Amino acid sequence: MNDFVLTNARIVLDDSVVHGTLIARKGCIRLVDEGSTQAPGAIDCHGDYVIPGLIELHTDNLEKHLMPRAGVIWPSLPAVFTHDAQVVAAGITTVFDALSVGDLEEESVRIETLRSTYDAILAGQASGTLRADHWLHLRCELAYPQLLEALEPLMHHSSVRLLSLMDHTPGQRQYRDLQQYRKYYSKNHMSWTEDEFAEVVKKRLAQQATYSARHEQAVLDMAQGRNIVLASHDDTDTEQVEHAHRIGVTISEFPTTQEAAAAARTRGLTTVMGAPNIVRGGSHSGNVAALDLAHTNRLDMLSSDYVPASLLHGAFMLHTQAGWSMPRAMATVSRNPAKALGFDDRGRLRPGMRADVVRVRTVDGLPIVRNVWVNGQLSF
Repeated sequence: MNDFVLTNARIVLDDSVVHGTLIARKGCIRLVDEGSTQAPGAIDCHGDYVIPGLIELHTDNLEKHLMPRAGVIWPSLPAVFTHDAQVVAAGITTVFDALSVGDLEEESVRIETLRSTYDAILAGQASGTLRADHWLHLRCELAYPQLLEALEPLMHHSSVRLLSLMDHTPGQRQYRDLQQYRKYYSKNHMSWTEDEFAEVVKKRLAQQATYSARHEQAVLDMAQGRNIVLASHDDTDTEQVEHAHRIGVTISEFPTTQEAAAAARTRGLTTVMGAPNIVRGGSHSGNVAALDLAHTNRLDMLSSDYVPASLLHGAFMLHTQAGWSMPRAMATVSRNPAKALGFDDRGRLRPGMRADVVRVRTVDGLPIVRNVWVNGQLSF
């Protein structure tokens, strides 16, 4: 059930693209070679690309299935199964489900569904019914008053492998432009008068002053001694990146400026940007464009964020629009995230690696996922 042979394929390797054959046995890649084969059962790829399974380290896609319509909360386990099907269909074989621990807005679906969603993901893992390999990325909202009591019960499972330190206080980072903050939340049917908005900002700043610094230290203490990678979020300037580096952060998520991305490169942090930013031609929040970071060699990885299909599309656009080689572009969604997250068994098409493999056809320049194998199992 987990053996397959792909032939007549354009196979994307670490530093080249070869026209050849890939053989997988017992969930492991056994051979990658130039040339075709007539072996019984071999799948003729008709020149399609064969790439490593995509690795997604920060996806909010699950949230739209937990609340498919405003005010409607969907049961967590069916939401997880639907999300899982979507990510595999997008070519994602390893996914870090990003669960927000806390929110600065009251009556948040993120707060309401956190524990049930966490339990549903683990239940899906335990039952063996999830198609992709799921891990947990806990997004720690540092200014959320109840962060520590919400986070502590979630920290003990081995699937928790990534923590991001977030602070969505208006007036800084992603929302350094207060009008962008107001515009974003107006989409969630929040409307404020001028006086009400001023009061909201004042309250958020007070929460930050009270909680952010001590919560950050407490989260670092919880992560100590565990196999957990730390990420910063929405770094805006050199000072924020320097602070992240000092406390042990190794991934810079979605830096908002060239300055922050340059500082991350200097300090050896691995930079991830949103693939929707590339596909849409820029940031929805008015921050730096991911393609601009690609052109200045300050981009290492992509995340699909809120659109699973954008991950593969964005990687192809790095090839076609930023002029990157296909191996370099594909590394942003496979080899580089594998390394950043501490995996040495996936993210590359070479003998001995997990058979996480995606067959891709291009139609008018758009990459279309044809088949996906997860650990050698045909999953799409």
